[in-house]
Amino acid sequence: MTILRCMNILLASNNEHKKAEFSRLLVGHTIALPADLGLSFDFREDKETFTENALGKAMALATVAPPSWAVLADDSGLCVDALDGEPGVRTARYGQAATGRLLGSSERNQFLLRNLSSITEVEERSAQFVCALALIINPHRIFTVCEEAVGYIAFESAGVGGFGYDPIFIVKEVGQTMASIADEEKDRYSHRGIATRRMIKILEDLRV
Repeated sequence: MTILRCMNILLASNNEHKKAEFSRLLVGHTIALPADLGLSFDFREDKETFTENALGKAMALATVAPPSWAVLADDSGLCVDALDGEPGVRTARYGQAATGRLLGSSERNQFLLRNLSSITEVEERSAQFVCALALIINPHRIFTVCEEAVGYIAFESAGVGGFGYDPIFIVKEVGQTMASIADEEKDRYSHRGIATRRMIKILEDLRV
């Protein structure tokens, strides 16, 4: 019996940004998107928790993934305390109900900032970036973790790095937006980085 230290990991995502981020975080493992293997993948994220969405995505992709590949899915989002936890699990669709269309990242950011425009104290703009991960090795070996990064919503966008809500989320520990810090620093403080380090501990303990 030997500890499994290198795996082929197929992400349940079509997002190149996530592939790059997980490639940095999961050093030594081969990371691929479904398209890299010629697979088409789409999943409706309609559950009530991040963990349920992540697990649903992972299980859906695992049905078509090659047997030599583990499947990793994440569901992540922004939860703003002053907005009763919104956008939450509907982070990617935030603003759609009000506008009648799916907004782009910068539009969603501006929509959220407008909804917080009456809150002028940064301490009252507290928020959490949440990331749930689901890893499927085989149908009987399934692992999940869920973590958060704590911070505040900025008063305006700042920074050119990252993606999604990164330009308006101030990381509490560094006092800058997620989009304003270098990738290595982001990996240290981000919700996805924290959750992935939890998952790495599981990977290190796996035996084949």
